[in-house]
Amino acid sequence: MKAMIFAAGLGTRLKPITDTTPKALVPVGGKPLLQHTIEKLKLAGFDEIIINIHHFGDQIIDFVKSNKYFDIRIEFSDERASLLDTGGGIKKASHFFNDNKPFLVHNVDILSNIDLNQLYNYHLNNNAVATLVCSCRKTSRYLCFDSERQLKGWVNIKTGEVKSSIPEFNSNQYIQMAFSGIHIINPEIFNQMHKFEDRFSIIDFYLSICNDEKIVYYSNGNSQMIDVGKMESLEQANKFFS
Repeated sequence: MKAMIFAAGLGTRLKPITDTTPKALVPVGGKPLLQHTIEKLKLAGFDEIIINIHHFGDQIIDFVKSNKYFDIRIEFSDERASLLDTGGGIKKASHFFNDNKPFLVHNVDILSNIDLNQLYNYHLNNNAVATLVCSCRKTSRYLCFDSERQLKGWVNIKTGEVKSSIPEFNSNQYIQMAFSGIHIINPEIFNQMHKFEDRFSIIDFYLSICNDEKIVYYSNGNSQMIDVGKMESLEQANKFFS
C-alpha cells in the first residue's frame, strides 16, 4: 500500500526548535516525529511512501538515508523551491500513486492510536473518493457533514466565515467535526485537480467537489490524537509514549 507524509511545513509554532531543525525531526518519546509516522505506516502495511520536503529538507533526506529507508520504498517530493500547500503537495506527488489504489495521506505532526487498517477498510466499504479522519475536539474551524457523513461545507466559528456550494448554507444544521490531518484518497481525484493552480488547499479542493463526489468522515470515539504542531503539545505528546 502507498502513502504520503506531509513533512514540508515550516513549523513556526515550534520555534525556536525549528530554527535549526525541521518539524519532522523534532523528537518526541525518544524518536523524531517522522520516524513515529513511518513506523506506524509500515506496521499497518504501507510499504511505499513519498515524503514532501521544504524546510531543512536536506536534513530529512539525510535522516531517512541514514536509517536505510526503513527497509521500504521511500521517495521525496521536493518543494524546497516553493511550498505548494496541502492540495498542491498531493497533486505534485500524483505520479507516485499510479496503481489505481486508494492511498493514505498523513501529517507528520499528528500522533494517534488510530487503526489505519480499519480506516482503510472503512474507506473501501463506503465507496467514497476520500475519507477524512475527524474528531469532536474543540477548534475554531470545522468541516460540516450531513447525516450520511458526507461533506457539505466548512465553517470558522470565530469569524463566521463559511464555505459551501449549498445556497444559504447554515453550518448549525450539520455535524461539525475537526479534521485530523489523516485521510484516504482515491487517485481518480487527480483528474479533477487540473482546475487548480500548483498551490492550493486540499480542503478547498474537497469543498469544490463534495456535491458531486462522496467525501465522508471517519471517527472512532476511543481514539487518541495529538497535534504536535505547537510547544504546549510537546509535553502531552511525550506522555502519550510514556
